[in-house]
Amino acid sequence: MKRIHIKTFAGAVLMALFLTSCSDILDEEPRSIYEPSFFATEAGVRGGLTSMYAHLRYIYGQAYYYNTCLTGTDEVTYAQSADQNFQVMDLSGVGGSITSTTSRADVLWGAAYSNINTACGIIENAAEVGISDDLIAEARFFRAFDYFMLVQTFGGVSLDLGAGELTFNTNPSRTSERNTVPEVYTRAIFPDLLTAVNDLPDAGRVTGGATKTLARLYLAKAYLTYGWWLENPNNIPTYPETPRTDPDGHDAQWYFQQAYDVALEAINNPGPFGLQETFYDVNLAPNDRNNEILLYADHTETSEFYNGGSLTYGSGGAPDNFAGWMMTWNYTVISSSSSSSGWEPVSSVQREAVQALGRPWTRMCPTIGAITNTFDDKENDSRYDGTFTTVYRGNWDKAGISGSLYNANSMEVNPGDAILTFLDEEPAESIDYVTPVSQGANVGAGVLPGRSDFVISPEGISRIVYPGLWKLGPYRTDNGNGLGQPNAGSTRPFNIAKFSELYFIAAEAAVKGASGGQSAYDLINVIRERAGKWRWDNNGNTEKVEDNGAAMVAATPTNIDINYILAERSREYYGEGYRWYDLIRTQKWEELAGTYEIGGSNYGDHTPQTITRNIQPYHYLRPIPQGQLDAMEGDKSNYQNPGY
Repeated sequence: MKRIHIKTFAGAVLMALFLTSCSDILDEEPRSIYEPSFFATEAGVRGGLTSMYAHLRYIYGQAYYYNTCLTGTDEVTYAQSADQNFQVMDLSGVGGSITSTTSRADVLWGAAYSNINTACGIIENAAEVGISDDLIAEARFFRAFDYFMLVQTFGGVSLDLGAGELTFNTNPSRTSERNTVPEVYTRAIFPDLLTAVNDLPDAGRVTGGATKTLARLYLAKAYLTYGWWLENPNNIPTYPETPRTDPDGHDAQWYFQQAYDVALEAINNPGPFGLQETFYDVNLAPNDRNNEILLYADHTETSEFYNGGSLTYGSGGAPDNFAGWMMTWNYTVISSSSSSSGWEPVSSVQREAVQALGRPWTRMCPTIGAITNTFDDKENDSRYDGTFTTVYRGNWDKAGISGSLYNANSMEVNPGDAILTFLDEEPAESIDYVTPVSQGANVGAGVLPGRSDFVISPEGISRIVYPGLWKLGPYRTDNGNGLGQPNAGSTRPFNIAKFSELYFIAAEAAVKGASGGQSAYDLINVIRERAGKWRWDNNGNTEKVEDNGAAMVAATPTNIDINYILAERSREYYGEGYRWYDLIRTQKWEELAGTYEIGGSNYGDHTPQTITRNIQPYHYLRPIPQGQLDAMEGDKSNYQNPGY
């Protein structure tokens, strides 16, 4: 069957978590395998329950899965140091094709199926050992969550792990049959989520625990996604092949209405959740685990054991949270001069474990269109400033280097000053990129008269130099006066689900014909009005108390369509791993991401190149991993998705 059997994580040791009834945190104990008898005890069931949260670390924050969610979309392309893992996902002819061996969606396959089997074991045994319905509902939520991720990624998948449909499997099986997409939704995802909505509490039993609002979010999103699947506006193929009809007799419009109703119910009955006052606060590292975050893969800087990885170095593999490295370019190449009369280079922006910097990896980069078109309003809308690191400031003093340095135009700079700035807009005056690279912050940047910082315009970003992703940057409280531990995986939680998405789901359903108390215009403007509120300016590194909410609402078009919803989703969730799923759900992938612009892979490349992607209908499903096929016996000819 699924090369999981009863092991909880293929190729890795499970950090099994045991919860005590009086605790408000998840307590972890290593466990590499679940024996069938394990779930026959209350302690075993509780251990299995809390392991469900640990399994999220093997998916979210795992950089190669993160790559599959973004590279090849209108948000992201591969960067200068990308290997085949990243190049193939771009579908632009570099690195080969996406195949069953090159697709890194295998990360999801292994972690999800092992967790599904654990969930089945809990659901079957929990009642007999005295576990309450609200705890069983956590297992039902995670089983539905994993199946929802699998069906979006691969199409129809197996509901039988070897012992019967949705039944805990205790004996390795070498055969498997795939269910159809409607069967996965109507037999597994919807029933489990409906039960979870009914039985989960308003507030989590532990910090970050599953709640009624979280279940409603995923139920609404599953209804929305399945409605699109039934409608199939661009005739995208499905697999296993099956008619686009619902076993329960509902049409796509019924599901869009359900998505709208469930999302509105969650908005109107939020429990302890809600929107943060500003967009900046949602992703500000010291404000992690705020009330807008419904689910996250957790980490900590206080203990390697509880963190699930080293606190001093990064392994480059799960369960480390290392996704944030991928869009961090090698800013440590930036230099200034110790002399005002000649160029005597000093590393003026050192590698540091702070949110604006972190560990460089240069595997993924934003497209020019994401910078110039998606984030077109950088004055009123705070989301560009709250997403990217656009100003790289001097920190040489933290490396023990004293005194002032000299930067662009041989002007003096001090620690904390801007050394390199990615401009918000193309300047009226041409940037002088003629300056030798050795005097252009070593990265081929340019100068403008009167400025001490080197500059690059939006049209000048490239695969090697580009704005960093501030959202996912690291955060440590133990840096002291130094540079901290920038080589370690991030000890921040990786956010998975946010309360704000309920507004987007309801708005999208409304665009698809659902009706109720609020229109798509009303719902989107809740998000846009919040986006206009500033309390801090990352670019300027200064307090900025400004409310441009009215201007944001005034700029909202009266007639909102799907493309506008998708643009707003990108502004809100850029770089968080939503984009590929948004584009395949709405079947807008080729339309919005078929071409993109980016500069070359060498320092000093500032001429945008237009790149065409070869996005085919069969690419809307990822290939079944080769490891799965290799582990199966018998006829496998019809198991793989067509095209692969």
